[in-house]
Amino acid sequence: MKPTESELEILQVLWTLGKASVRQVNDELSKVRDIGYTTTLKLLQIMFDKKLVSRTEEGRYHVYEAAVSEQATQQLLVDKFVDTAFRGSAMKLVMQALGNHQASQEELDAIKKLIASMEQQS
Repeated sequence: MKPTESELEILQVLWTLGKASVRQVNDELSKVRDIGYTTTLKLLQIMFDKKLVSRTEEGRYHVYEAAVSEQATQQLLVDKFVDTAFRGSAMKLVMQALGNHQASQEELDAIKKLIASMEQQS
């Protein structure tokens, strides 16, 4: 299931911290935007229902953990983005990204290695 933008922000916090209470998640989110505790709590409850996070009780608190991996979520989002914005063409995405971004030599070398690896697999 594709997470919303707000859910993705929470997942990024959980991928970084591992496990976290609502307060810990809210404190991290508050560093970049104004968000209330009850909003964070409600989002985590919705994400639990959607099976994006799992939770355990530790005393009086619920502790949340991402139930989806960062890599799988990134792949889902990229696939959806390529399909909708670039009509399924990964080449159009790469050309757009490289045309609008000054890639460093390290990035270009990594791209070349990836292409070589993909060519060897086919």
